[in-house]
Amino acid sequence: MSYVCGVDIGGTFTDAVVLDPDGRIHLGKRSSTPPGFEDGFFDALSAAAEAAGLGLEDLLARTSHVIHGTTVATNAMVQLNGAKVGLITTRGHRDVLPMMRSIGRVKGRSVEEIVRLSASRKPEPIVPRSRIEEVDERVDSKGEVVVRLDEDGAREAIRRLVDAEVEAIAISFLWSFINPSHELRVRELVEEMAPDLFVTTSSELVPKWGEYERTAAVAINAFVGPTTAAYINRMTGRLADLGYDRPLYIVECAGGVLPAEAAAEDPVLLLGSGPVGGVVAAAQLESAKPFGDIIVTDMGGTSFDVGLVTDGAPRYAATSVVNQYEFFIPIVDVQSIGSGGGSIIWVDDFGETVRVGPQSAGARPGPACYGRGGTSPTISDANLVLGYLNPDYFLGGALDLDVGAAHAAMASVGDRVGMSVEETAVAATRIVNHQMADLIRKLTIERGYHPRDFSVFSCGGAAGLHATEYTAMLGSPRLVVPLGDTASVWSALGAASSDLLYVHERSLIRVAPFSTEEFAEAYGELEARARTRLALDDVDPKDIQINRFADLKYGGQVNVVETPVGEGAFSAELLGRLEDDFEAKYERLYGKGTGHRSAGIEMTEIRIRAVGRKPKPELARGEDEGAEVAASAAAGARRAWDAVLGAFTDFSVWRGAELRTGNRVSGPAIIELAETTVVLHTSDLLIVDPYGNFVCERSQNA
Repeated sequence: MSYVCGVDIGGTFTDAVVLDPDGRIHLGKRSSTPPGFEDGFFDALSAAAEAAGLGLEDLLARTSHVIHGTTVATNAMVQLNGAKVGLITTRGHRDVLPMMRSIGRVKGRSVEEIVRLSASRKPEPIVPRSRIEEVDERVDSKGEVVVRLDEDGAREAIRRLVDAEVEAIAISFLWSFINPSHELRVRELVEEMAPDLFVTTSSELVPKWGEYERTAAVAINAFVGPTTAAYINRMTGRLADLGYDRPLYIVECAGGVLPAEAAAEDPVLLLGSGPVGGVVAAAQLESAKPFGDIIVTDMGGTSFDVGLVTDGAPRYAATSVVNQYEFFIPIVDVQSIGSGGGSIIWVDDFGETVRVGPQSAGARPGPACYGRGGTSPTISDANLVLGYLNPDYFLGGALDLDVGAAHAAMASVGDRVGMSVEETAVAATRIVNHQMADLIRKLTIERGYHPRDFSVFSCGGAAGLHATEYTAMLGSPRLVVPLGDTASVWSALGAASSDLLYVHERSLIRVAPFSTEEFAEAYGELEARARTRLALDDVDPKDIQINRFADLKYGGQVNVVETPVGEGAFSAELLGRLEDDFEAKYERLYGKGTGHRSAGIEMTEIRIRAVGRKPKPELARGEDEGAEVAASAAAGARRAWDAVLGAFTDFSVWRGAELRTGNRVSGPAIIELAETTVVLHTSDLLIVDPYGNFVCERSQNA
């Protein structure tokens, strides 16, 4: 088997993993390089190649596929620096996008932001009203043409947008998901009149009921399209220059990967995909199977991301929200807050309360302790002050940390609130730990789960410094640092282990009992589309897996529950099981006795997830070498803050790379690895399992 490479770009660091044919994992981590993120990509991949004992070109010559997780589309949307877009819509519906279904002020905002009504604002428009063109056409809810498309009017609309120098055109008509003929004809006209423009239609992208969310999706696709396509073209070009002539795949937000050309066509599918790779890794890798349901936490330099794995699969959401726009793109349900190693510690306007984030020092200048000119105190500075970080071994010694700069930065906050440097650092870490625990509760308890029924995975370069604390706050039984140092690049590993995935869905509004013939026809159409696409990607039919789902709800309700549809031919028995499964899942989410069968069961959408499985190396396992840690793993001791004791005390320090299967380490202790650090407080116990996972538990008496 050949090598497989995965590279994930974050706001502060770019992570790379190389999986070799023997199941060994080689890591690379380098600073991200905005705005030219591709430089950081090749820096990190070169570091991983070096760790594997290869040069970059030699590695690529032996690699079967490169998989890339990128934030380029997300950055374009968040920073509103995408393309100049024109939108063509049905006459009379020009204001659907600007009105945002009256949710634009609040969608995706925190409670604190929502209650400040005087300060609430809609986001900047991605398509100004002056570039929204209307044309005469109308299709009704049954797909019948009520008003024929005015092709001359459409040509005039296109000409006005071309004269306005748009770079992309989005097309969204009423009921086009039932009958797409008018949208497709206008697309043809755009391609005839302006063949160099990026053009996208709602009926091809998201054929679903919901005018605003469908229009928002296609407008966003156009907005991020040219920027993302240009980035992907640069990446494929640089890889080709290095002699790589095999596929480049891009991580998508639904939990799989797309060929680069497919990602360039529909880049909206990449929005929010950054943290998805880590959830996929927890769901797919054999090393994660013993831990049951998993809360995947990823703390990097900029953000803290949380996703769930239940019953061996990621939890999904049917809609996405970016920059206050809600749109129809199914996504792995990952929630994020601005709590990372680079999150800035500050004092509110009243000069009385210490706050953390969401502002970040980023990669440049970074935390004060990086010595790159930053002066704002960050969580990384706090961790250095508290003794958790080794200033001489950060990133394996690649970056020397400035202890004096960290103390000076923390003092700038402490002096304002009457606290010492150490007290300020303790306060900041407590705040960020509670922020992270609250986000986990939001993703679990508000969705019908309890954290005590999950294992917690600590991923990302900064999570190991905090994870024992926020895990204890949740009452979860165990914390896992997956595959040791590999946890710091977990999303990159998830990228490398992801399969091809196409999600096809359509609206199908029906009331139970459902028709077996109609179900068979509707799902058959979606499956045929998926198999055709996977055949173009050279996927062997035996490696294709089709998973079917339906969105169901009780009559009179708004919120739906995605319910798996069983395998096999459609029959009355199978559809009966579907209704029973819906009710069981509904009561699991909302409580026993909440089912309401007498209201009737309604279906709103059907969906398939078509997976093209790729070969993966089997991860290496170690033999049990006993509980006692080898003397060579000891790296001395240093004073650090023990959150359980509430005081500074001596922590033993261990070289994480020299811990072996079966080894046990009791807190207070610090495990130093090249790319991350794990802090164990009093009453914490760490055990290394055969895969190299660090499994941590805290005594109930702590």
